[in-house]
Amino acid sequence: MAGRLGGKVAVITGAASGIGLGTVELFVAEGARVVAADIQDEKGAMLAKRFPGQVAYAHCDVTDEGEIEAALKLAKSEFGGLDILFNNAGISDRMTSITEITAEDWSWIFDVLVRGPALGMKHAVPLMLERGGGSIINTASIAGLQAGWGPIAYSTAKAGVIHMSRSAAAQLSPQKIRVNAICPGLIATSIFGASMGLPREVADQMAARVADAGAKVQPVPKAGMPDDIAQAALYLASDAAAFVSGTHIVVDGGITVGSRHSWDQSAGSPFAAMFGDLAPAQS
Repeated sequence: MAGRLGGKVAVITGAASGIGLGTVELFVAEGARVVAADIQDEKGAMLAKRFPGQVAYAHCDVTDEGEIEAALKLAKSEFGGLDILFNNAGISDRMTSITEITAEDWSWIFDVLVRGPALGMKHAVPLMLERGGGSIINTASIAGLQAGWGPIAYSTAKAGVIHMSRSAAAQLSPQKIRVNAICPGLIATSIFGASMGLPREVADQMAARVADAGAKVQPVPKAGMPDDIAQAALYLASDAAAFVSGTHIVVDGGITVGSRHSWDQSAGSPFAAMFGDLAPAQS
């Protein structure tokens, strides 16, 4: 089959919406067969119906090890094996302070964002070894690189995902299984509304607002879209990245390059504000 992923089989978690949905669509277009894993059963069933013979849906709560294992085994029973795992399922805690967040929220966030991908890797490895290797991609975030881009538990968990990916790559790369992470910036999905505690149907509507605002607060003047992350995942999943393992790719429109004055000339420089009066007078 033609395409950069021709003949490959992928499992994508959080596949029914946002980044996961965009990645399913792109991977299928590039020749992969995909197990779309999610807890949104109606959306997942519709996705499988859109791509008969190319997409199978698996109900998968990534806090449940049994459901993770079953989704990965479906790749073998339905499509013959497993080459790619994209641990993408995600949630966010609310924008609360360290003094306000509950122990239960800490556990819930880490169960989904860190333990879920860890268990995904655990159960993917034997299947990938049967195929001679594979590619594992974990969704991290710029919130795991710098403070200020997400709630505290979410940000801490995403930092853990970055280092977990590096550590797993050290263990698995000798077995021809590459492990990398993607750090999205402001991508137009429902996760921002979720961090505000909005119901899913309302949070979905927040994506348009994120798209409008994102283009104005970063050097690249366009909205970050799910396809931007899907394209990065496609690269890491493909043979083009055969020499890439143990790293993270930042896909953020340049928002983390520096403070606003570094890329927006209309923004005043803090150095000018502090030391402008010491500049020599013009004669």
